[in-house]
Amino acid sequence: MRHNRLRHFTEILAFLVLIGSLLGCQRTAARKTVRPVDGDSWPMLIADYQPWFGDHKHIEVGYNSQDPAVLKRQIDEAKALGIGAFIVDWYGNREPFLDKSYAVLQQIAAQNDFKVALMYDETQYDTEAATEDAVASFDKAYQDYIQPAAPGSGAYLTYNGRPMIFIFAKGGHTDWNRVKKHVSSWAAPPLLIYENDNPKYADAMDGFYAWVRPSRDFARDGSDWGEQYLEDFYKRMQAKYPDKIPVGGAWPGFDDTRASWSLNRHIARRCGKTMDDTLHVFRSYYDNSNPLPFVMIATWNDYEEGTAIEHGINDCGQTNATHSAGK
Repeated sequence: MRHNRLRHFTEILAFLVLIGSLLGCQRTAARKTVRPVDGDSWPMLIADYQPWFGDHKHIEVGYNSQDPAVLKRQIDEAKALGIGAFIVDWYGNREPFLDKSYAVLQQIAAQNDFKVALMYDETQYDTEAATEDAVASFDKAYQDYIQPAAPGSGAYLTYNGRPMIFIFAKGGHTDWNRVKKHVSSWAAPPLLIYENDNPKYADAMDGFYAWVRPSRDFARDGSDWGEQYLEDFYKRMQAKYPDKIPVGGAWPGFDDTRASWSLNRHIARRCGKTMDDTLHVFRSYYDNSNPLPFVMIATWNDYEEGTAIEHGINDCGQTNATHSAGK
């Protein structure tokens, strides 16, 4: 059934504006409780989540993504912000550390009335290998996390009774029509939600999600925060894909300086205004008569690309929040 942990948009927006007005990104400023005041079906707020900290491949941020105490604290803080689910980067068997992190997170989520879902990172292999990897990964996801007997499966995010699997596009070589046919045999076939809207596999996808990006190119001063990109996304979803699930996007900024793959790309946080603005765009296209079901924040904790909100939204010129194990 449709997930019922919906958050009233005006309260979420008011809360984010409050954060944006506070200087210094203090943790106390980012920990106000958001409570719904009525039953309006505004978007469920979800957040992309990185489960790889503690793995030597990534930077040190002061915690391990497999520590149950850390995961419990993150869930509590996300819930306090009105976030109802983490959408977790996942590579199947290609990244065992991430798989273990997700397994622990799902069980902690199940114990704390929170939802999680997988964001499968597509391989960059050729078509046959990429398709085989996706099929094997989805079978693993069903067996280990989604089917009713899987530990913590009650925490897995569903929409209209069907589990959601998000797909992060990379190589673009996967034959998603074959994958869709394969997973259709599940007791509750998953809803496949693809990054942006790729016409090549539109028939195989049940929905599309917006992802952090500027409208044109990354401006040197970070001033292009993606307004036109988001407007175009919502317009296309309504005009071309009215039968697909739209997942809106919001982000606090972008700065990949700390990433090993850095291309020196920036979207300025503007003391919280970028988050406010990106969260605001969908209101011109959706309302109570035509509600947007989800808005995904990119991200909860990607410190390598400077999109994390875990430590707050308003940095007022500081690209990355200070990390400490005891936060």
